[in-house]
Amino acid sequence: MDQFLMQIFAVIHQIPPGKVTTYGEIAKMAGYPGYARHVGKALGNLPKGSKLPWHRVINSQGKISLKGEDLVRQRTLLIEEDVEVTMDGKVRLKKHKWQP
Repeated sequence: MDQFLMQIFAVIHQIPPGKVTTYGEIAKMAGYPGYARHVGKALGNLPKGSKLPWHRVINSQGKISLKGEDLVRQRTLLIEEDVEVTMDGKVRLKKHKWQP
């Protein structure tokens, strides 16, 4: 696994249950500011059954970027952790954003 993936996965592993952060924040904390899209792409390529809490990463508008069944799956996982998520996938960052 390359250095980029190791660093972003290390940051994502630290997000506690009930909190979310953005693709851009993950990139910045991992030492790759401006690489938000790369973070999204890496998460999109995770193997099935990954233990990484990928569902705690959302876009900078505070919304789930996924569509259809994937949006429903991410929304369900967040709700199970007591994160309030609207039907269209919006999360209140002021309330739920992880601040390490």
